[in-house]
Amino acid sequence: MDTHVDTTQRLFFDGFDLGARASRGCVDIPRLREGGIGAVFFAVWVPGTITGAVAVASGFRQIAAIRRQLDLHAADLALARTTLDIHAARRAGKIALLMGLEGGHMINCDLNVLRQYADVGIRYMTLTHSLNHEWCDSATDAPVHGGLSEFGREVLLEMNRLGLIVDVSHISDEAFYQTLATSAAPVIASHSACRALCDSPRNLTDDMIRALAAHGGVLQITFHTGFISQKFRDAMLTQPQMQNEIEQALKAKCGENQACQLLEHEKLTRGLVHSGKLPRVPWTEIISHIHHAVQLVGPDHVGLGSDFDGANMPWGLEDASRFPQITEALLQKGYSDGDIHKILGGSALRLMQDVDAAVKISKGRR
Repeated sequence: MDTHVDTTQRLFFDGFDLGARASRGCVDIPRLREGGIGAVFFAVWVPGTITGAVAVASGFRQIAAIRRQLDLHAADLALARTTLDIHAARRAGKIALLMGLEGGHMINCDLNVLRQYADVGIRYMTLTHSLNHEWCDSATDAPVHGGLSEFGREVLLEMNRLGLIVDVSHISDEAFYQTLATSAAPVIASHSACRALCDSPRNLTDDMIRALAAHGGVLQITFHTGFISQKFRDAMLTQPQMQNEIEQALKAKCGENQACQLLEHEKLTRGLVHSGKLPRVPWTEIISHIHHAVQLVGPDHVGLGSDFDGANMPWGLEDASRFPQITEALLQKGYSDGDIHKILGGSALRLMQDVDAAVKISKGRR
């Protein structure tokens, strides 16, 4: 199970079809099959600069684009909301496709909109993206709420009631701890890594990983080079002019096409690596983050959330077909079959079951 890919942007902006193996990008049905991926979360995302009714409308249009692929490729894909759906898809020889909402700004401060997203199949919501919004602080913005606002806590409780998984990737440290204190159900970090190995505010500290696990949660390790390699992150931070040049090139080539921006960013970054301006990040850095987290909290609280089609991938693990390399590396490191099963998806499935159980307990108390 991969709990976060941004391929939705390609479906929405470019009319991309998942059915054929593509020459660009990371995800399509052939490569999901080659990688042995049986369940994958497609992220529904608009930038934090797009807000209000426009953000809501974009979210539902992206969901429609995902559903079109489900209709076109019904022999290969099945919409899933629960672990039972995932197992049923597997028995039928299909890939379970789930949906996550990446950014709480996309509900426009309206719990009814949150309920509508749940009704059409959204299974988790990442509370923020890269910017703060009206009720939650982002990890990559100056804090304004001191974490969560009072309405933010109402959102979490409604998510618990609906059975929506709370996703803490992207939120500030203060919001993270307040989320754990508020949510009655376990939470997920759908695509983050270990701050002890790469000092990004998007990653979790060791104390945060322990707290997440104590609450029953799971850290899904991202593959994004900027979050798994300190050398890469340092090189980017010390060359702000290079970052500005990348952003200008993206705007000139892509305009507002987010799919184009994501793919071109990857292409430009790889060119900078080839020229020696940025360090080459080997895919084995992913294994280092997995192992660090497992050493802290055990395999029951660790999984994979690649960020395919939305981030810079490390050398040697450029697309979904390469997933078996992770299995092989963990075997070589001495992990048992059972522990590898948990990391490859069992832990995320367990979390989904726990979230559903929390909903049933809550309804029973009423």
